[in-house]
Amino acid sequence: MDDAPDTAIDAPRAIRPDELTRADLPRLFGQCAWFRALAAEHQALVLASSHAEYRESGAWIARRQAPSDYWIGVHSGLLKLAIYNATGRSCTLSGVPPGGWFGEGSVIKRELRKYDVAAIQPSLVLFVPSATFHALLSSSLPFTGFVIRQLNNRMGEFIASIQNSRLLDVDARVAQSLAQLFNPDLYPETGRTLAISQEEVGLLAGVSRQRINQALQSLEKQGILRLAYNQIEVVDLERLCAFGQEQI
Repeated sequence: MDDAPDTAIDAPRAIRPDELTRADLPRLFGQCAWFRALAAEHQALVLASSHAEYRESGAWIARRQAPSDYWIGVHSGLLKLAIYNATGRSCTLSGVPPGGWFGEGSVIKRELRKYDVAAIQPSLVLFVPSATFHALLSSSLPFTGFVIRQLNNRMGEFIASIQNSRLLDVDARVAQSLAQLFNPDLYPETGRTLAISQEEVGLLAGVSRQRINQALQSLEKQGILRLAYNQIEVVDLERLCAFGQEQI
């Protein structure tokens, strides 16, 4: 990844892990709405300083108590933000599907990261250095506006997660864990179909695979979801988002 990138945004193409180069960065970042809103000189800064990496399922992306050196985005795959204690117990904070960006709070405060980040699917991950993030924050109004909206939406997501984990039954918790992945403000690239296994849903919802199966089957019988092998299609997003809210 030694050649200087071309700032022109080309049509997207499939990229294999063994052929990823800096020349691919304009295509990868060009699919991000916040990047397209930047002035040309700010786009050039992002492309010159950032990088992309493939990570296999189960790989760590970032570790708790490590410096927050990067603002991180997901081009493809699925990541999990979680906290693990000394006994191995974990608390899942959020899943991040394609199009999602996270970690801006820790980067802004220049603090150690508060959570672990792991890939639960093979993922192509984008890394914007902290110095570049701060340069954009101080000089780009479109970027500053995006970050403010991002922080506001992320706060709402975390408040909802705490509320759901304490007040909802298992079926509703599963429904709300899925609904979060379809949040158009945080994850604009997520369509109505998500490539995710029942085991991966369980990792996000903190529920056993057997119980996940029961919950998903119930949601499918109600016409909210359509299940296929390692794939979930949302038939009725409005009902999915509202599912279980009468319990609160």
